[in-house]
Amino acid sequence: MVNSADLVTIGISAGLAIGILIASLVFCGIRWYKKHSHLRRCANERCSTALPIRTNGLDASIDSSASVSNSIAIPGSEFPAKDSHLFWWSHRHDKDQLASASGIPRYSYNNPCNNCTDEDGNMGINFTLEKWQSLLYRRKPHLLLVLDAEKNLRPLNKCREKGIFKKQHTISQLFLGQGSFGPVYKATMATGGVVAVKVLASNSKQGEKEFQTEVSLLGRLHHRNLVNLVGYCVDKGQHMLIYEFMSNGSLENLLYSEEGQGLSWEERLQIALDISHGIEYLHEGAVPPVIHRDLKSANILLDQSMRAKVADFGLSKEEVFDGRNSGLKGTYGYIDPAYISSNKFTMKSDIYSFGVIIFELITAIHPHQNLMEFVNLAAMSPDGADEILDKQLVGECKLEEVRTLASIGHKCLHKTPRKRPSIGEVSLAIARIKQRRFAKEHTMSLADSDLSRMVSRIENQQVELFEIASFKDKATE
Repeated sequence: MVNSADLVTIGISAGLAIGILIASLVFCGIRWYKKHSHLRRCANERCSTALPIRTNGLDASIDSSASVSNSIAIPGSEFPAKDSHLFWWSHRHDKDQLASASGIPRYSYNNPCNNCTDEDGNMGINFTLEKWQSLLYRRKPHLLLVLDAEKNLRPLNKCREKGIFKKQHTISQLFLGQGSFGPVYKATMATGGVVAVKVLASNSKQGEKEFQTEVSLLGRLHHRNLVNLVGYCVDKGQHMLIYEFMSNGSLENLLYSEEGQGLSWEERLQIALDISHGIEYLHEGAVPPVIHRDLKSANILLDQSMRAKVADFGLSKEEVFDGRNSGLKGTYGYIDPAYISSNKFTMKSDIYSFGVIIFELITAIHPHQNLMEFVNLAAMSPDGADEILDKQLVGECKLEEVRTLASIGHKCLHKTPRKRPSIGEVSLAIARIKQRRFAKEHTMSLADSDLSRMVSRIENQQVELFEIASFKDKATE
C-alpha cells in the first residue's frame, strides 16, 4: 500500500511539474507578445474596425501627383472577394500572397549587390522575390487582409517568378543619396514603375527603430501630400523601405544646389501650401494625431508636377498625452528652442520647424547659414522681409504676398509655443494668399476683357459714323 508520505511526495512533484509547465507557457507567451507586438498594434480595434487597413498597390506607372491608397484583392485566394471585409488568414495558406498586417506589402529579397552584374559586367543591384522566410513569420502568426472586389489590384508580392527590380544600372547610377537611415537608390520595378529604395545601414539600432516607426505609421497614413510607402522587406537581418519615386528631389536641393534652376514665387507659395496640408493631416486628420519631429527642407520631396510631399517619418511619434518624451531628436536649425529647454516635443514644435521652412522659401538661406539672424532683423520693421528676399525673386513677385507669408512665418516662430498658430490656421492663411492672387488676376482679366470690348465698340461706332458722313456727302453732291 502507498502510505501518506508517498502521496505527499507525489502531490508535491505533480505540483512542481504543473508550476514549471505554467511558467514555461507564460515565458513563451511573453516572448511571442514582444516579438509580434507590431501585429497586435495594427490589428487592434482602432485599425481593424474604425480605420480599415489598406494596402498600397503599384502598377506599371506611378501617379506621382497623388499617393496610392487602395485595398487589394488577392488573385487565386480561397476567399470570395467581398467589399471592404477583413479576413484573418493563417500563415500556412499560401504565405506568398499575404499582405502585411501594417497594410504595406512585404517582400523577401536576396542580399543587394551579392554577385550580380549587368550585361557589361558592372556590379548592380539585384533584388529578387522569394517565398517569405522572415523569422517574424516562422511561428505562423495570423495576418490581417483587406479584400476589395471593386479595386481588384494585383499586389507586388505576386511577382515571385521574376525579380521585383530590373537590373540595368551600376550602383553609382542608381545611388540617390545618403541619409541617417542608410543609402537611397533608384530602382525600376519589374512592372515598369520607378521607386526609391532605402536600405538600412548594417548594425544600426536607431535605424531599425526608425524603420519600424515608418512602417507602422505609413501603413495607416495616406494623403496626397505625404510620400507613399509602397512596400518593405525584413529578411536575413536586412531592412529595406520602398517608396514612390519623387523625380524632382528634395526642396533643400532645389533651393541650394548650384545646378538647380531656382523656384518661382508661385511654386514656392504652392510648396508652402502643400507642406501645410501634409502637416495638417498628421496633426488634425490622423487618429491618434502624429507629430513628425523632423520637419526640414531635406524631408520635403517634390514630384514631377512640383507638388510637395512630406517624407521621412522615422522620428515621428503618435501623440500620447502622458507628458513623457523619448529624448532630444531632430535637426539643428529646425529644432524648437522650447523643446531644447523642456525636452517636450509637441505639435507646436512642428509648427516652429515649418516656420523655418517658410523663411527658407522666402530667402533661400539655409538654417546653418545663420538664417534666424536674418529673420530676427527682418522682424524689426513691417517691410523687413523685402531686405532678405531671395535675389532670384526680386522684381518677380508681389512684395505684399512676401510680407504676408513672412508674417505667417514669424507667428510660427513665436518663442512661446502656445501663442503659435495651429497648422489649420497656417494652412488657411497661406490659402488666402493664393485666393487673393487668383481674385486679382481674375479681376484684371475681366477688366482687360471689358476694356477690349469697349475699345472694339468705339471702333465700330467710329466706322459707323464714318459711313454715315460719307453717305451724307454723297447725298449733298
